[in-house]
Amino acid sequence: MARSGGIYLFCLVVSASAVYSDDWPQWGGPQRDCVWHETGIVDRFSTDGLLPRVWSVPVAEGYSGPAVADGRVYVTDRVAAEHLERVHCFDAETGKSLWSHQSEVRYTVSYPAGPRATPVIHDGLCYTIGAEGHMFCFAAADGTVRWSKEFQRDYQTQLPVWGMASSPLVDGDRLITLVGGAKGSLLVCFNRLTGEELWRSLEDEQVGYGPPMIYEFGGRRQLILWHPAAVSSVDPQTGKLIWQHAWPIRYGLTIPMPRKLDDRLFLTAFYDGPLMLRVSASSAEVVWKGQGSSEQQTDGLHSIMPTPVVGNDHIFGVCSYGQLRCLNTSDGSRVWETLEATGSGRWWNAFLVPNGDRIFLHNEQGDLIIARLTGDGYEELSRAKLVEPTRPVQRRMTIWSHPAFAMQSVFARNDKELVRVNLAR
Repeated sequence: MARSGGIYLFCLVVSASAVYSDDWPQWGGPQRDCVWHETGIVDRFSTDGLLPRVWSVPVAEGYSGPAVADGRVYVTDRVAAEHLERVHCFDAETGKSLWSHQSEVRYTVSYPAGPRATPVIHDGLCYTIGAEGHMFCFAAADGTVRWSKEFQRDYQTQLPVWGMASSPLVDGDRLITLVGGAKGSLLVCFNRLTGEELWRSLEDEQVGYGPPMIYEFGGRRQLILWHPAAVSSVDPQTGKLIWQHAWPIRYGLTIPMPRKLDDRLFLTAFYDGPLMLRVSASSAEVVWKGQGSSEQQTDGLHSIMPTPVVGNDHIFGVCSYGQLRCLNTSDGSRVWETLEATGSGRWWNAFLVPNGDRIFLHNEQGDLIIARLTGDGYEELSRAKLVEPTRPVQRRMTIWSHPAFAMQSVFARNDKELVRVNLAR
């Protein structure tokens, strides 16, 4: 909802003295919405330099973000020289290593700098997917393998250019994930306890990268998958198609998570721009669509990776050349833009995570920023260095890993370390 001044609120109804703490057990947090719901968080950082760490532990290269659950932190990485893809579990209080699992995986994908998908922790189990499509179900306590799949072997998956990146979704006893295999197995649902296939759904020549989401539209639970050929809705229990809106996406870049607002669904693509759909129990129709002709000639929002923040009045997100932009939700018209939070260059980005009436931005230079975003503009409140950028991209050093916000802290990684920084007030 909005208040006077246009500030987009995600506030919880709590007393002024109450403190709410939470885990971040999967992509997007406990509610898979990319919102930090904890309270009692600092208003400003104590330094504008490197934020003081609770702990730091060494890790190898990887694009995947960490997951935090039940006092533990889970993250994946890759030791390139040994062709090892690894899964680690650390104590969230001390950083002590609790267990690790490694498997030999020879990378064939572009940008071969480690796994992409955030682990999912649920009911004592840890689910991971590697860049080449190796999926594991571990006992979260000790790393025992309960079951595993190899998408290329088991489903004849033709890997996307930049590897498997979509984090799986738990729905009851179902584990739903992007597979991209043959015979209608773009999307596959497994029994999350045994690995037994329950259903498969959809076909596409390309796989894509975005996470599956379950939203309710028209009183009906719908599993939404944005893939390179279309936006599709299927029944999460059966995989049966409910509706499909054709929207071919260049280079299969279906990365930012689709965002729900009432009966609308917002999407944004790097080359193809923004799209707002109105969704019912059985169909979808276009409300508005951006008219930008390329990633350089943009009228709306052309995001490469960051998931936008969508409110009743305004949409905030990072465009193709680093522009932090505000759009009018009703028609997609641009309200303002700034490069202050990100810098300027192709694919420059920042991850946006609302907390109360503020937004935490983690940009690709490793800065963590506290800001207010309103229809009136960008107001930076505080900025400090969270981690150093370690990945070379187009003559600059970057970090493209989404942090986790849990235990009143931020957990972040680069290609050298995983850190915890306390952000409790």
